[in-house]
Amino acid sequence: MKLSKTNYLVYRDCAHNAWMKVHRPDAYAAQPLSVFDQAIIETGNDVDVRARALFPGGVLIRRGDAAGTAELVAARTSVLYQPVFETERYTTACDILAWNDALQAYDLFEVKASTSGDDRRAKDDLYAHDIAFQALVLEACGVPLGRLHLVRLNGAYVSDGTLDIAQLFTREDFTERAGALFEAVRAEMDAAHDVISLAEMPPAPCACIYKGRSSQCTTFATINPGVPEYSVHDLTRIGASPKKLRALVDDGILDIREVPASFELTVPQRHQVEAVQRRQPYVDLAPLGAFLADIRYPVAFLDYETYPCALPRFARYSPFNHVPFQFSLHTVEAPGAAPVHREFLFTEKGCPDQPFVDALVAALPAEGSIIAWNKPFERGINAKLAERLPADAARLEAINARFIDLMDVFSEQMVVHPRFRGKTSIKWVLPALVPKLSYKALAIQEGATASETWNAIVTGELEPDQADEARRNLLAYCGLDSLAMVEIWRALIDIQAAREIREAG
Repeated sequence: MKLSKTNYLVYRDCAHNAWMKVHRPDAYAAQPLSVFDQAIIETGNDVDVRARALFPGGVLIRRGDAAGTAELVAARTSVLYQPVFETERYTTACDILAWNDALQAYDLFEVKASTSGDDRRAKDDLYAHDIAFQALVLEACGVPLGRLHLVRLNGAYVSDGTLDIAQLFTREDFTERAGALFEAVRAEMDAAHDVISLAEMPPAPCACIYKGRSSQCTTFATINPGVPEYSVHDLTRIGASPKKLRALVDDGILDIREVPASFELTVPQRHQVEAVQRRQPYVDLAPLGAFLADIRYPVAFLDYETYPCALPRFARYSPFNHVPFQFSLHTVEAPGAAPVHREFLFTEKGCPDQPFVDALVAALPAEGSIIAWNKPFERGINAKLAERLPADAARLEAINARFIDLMDVFSEQMVVHPRFRGKTSIKWVLPALVPKLSYKALAIQEGATASETWNAIVTGELEPDQADEARRNLLAYCGLDSLAMVEIWRALIDIQAAREIREAG
């Protein structure tokens, strides 16, 4: 049994999960890839292919063809795409190998669909281990290795409407960084191979028992069946307090309902536990009242849908700039008034920036509060639009100044409901506070599917009747996002009124 680079990286995150991937692929794949995750894979493949233009004229190796790779390496073929290397214990495929005449060796180029402007510390460590694994396998195969490089998208690149491949990518020398890890990676490779070679899974629990929910492995529930669906791993920001989580787990306290009153928690964590234990919401009336009092009529509830385009599709775009293609707006003019709905969806050829801004300015009231869910997102989209459309910058900056974030009520623990499970997503808050509204009946139920649906329309992947249905689905989804905010806001007003009456009585 051979250890692949992919399985090595899974092992580094969780050894049990790596074993499951190899021996229980059914369980490992039981949760299908999300649309978001699938889009990441497709983007990575696309970026990898584009990067080959940096090294033209190469030979593309057939999947799994280690023998063919060895022949081409022996012949000192100048450039190889996706070459495959195997030893008795390990296997890997590289993105690009390019012969370096000066060094009389092959330079390795690992391509990543990330940008040079990303938060880099954690990613660079992962990339260095990735490159080190490849280098050690190639070394064992007798391949003369020169420099080790990371190729990724240049976050500072601004397209003129075309793609300048030389400017689109950056090349960073990772030779020393990866080389410094060789001994540690070699030991990890041996340990990982030993684990995946076991006939039985190592005894539970896996290492993820000491991680917050969002950091746990994909097969956590299968590996650790004794952990409740709603557990101490769901405590807000518990992943940032590993000692606290370890103490709970080591004391056998897994169910969030069983956390003792004497255990030291942050105030938000204690509110979350008490809401579950008491089976009723926690309401911090003073800040909730202040938040609601700051909202000014007419109140505009605004939601955007965007497409995160890794490769700039339009002029003045940089890698991974979001293309804003849709908004939904529900406006409440005065207390007790019914919301008025306006919407915009651009599915024509070309850049939607100017039509989007024109429609937005026309739809928004000239004054009053603009409510969003996670306002940094919408404000960030507007800021980028202002950069690309300087004539509209003042209008967009004025819009940004009026935003209020409805999610603040929940992220700042003004209202904590047992059914939130420590989450602040609108997909968790809405069914708890407004059960009459639901995304479940919609063809599109989350943002990644909306993005990919729009892309399928504008790239011509859909037949005309399919595109028409897709447009209707997009309008229904985005429309519910803004309507959901209206109804959550109304629910908060009711909660405030009911709590004030209770405290007065």
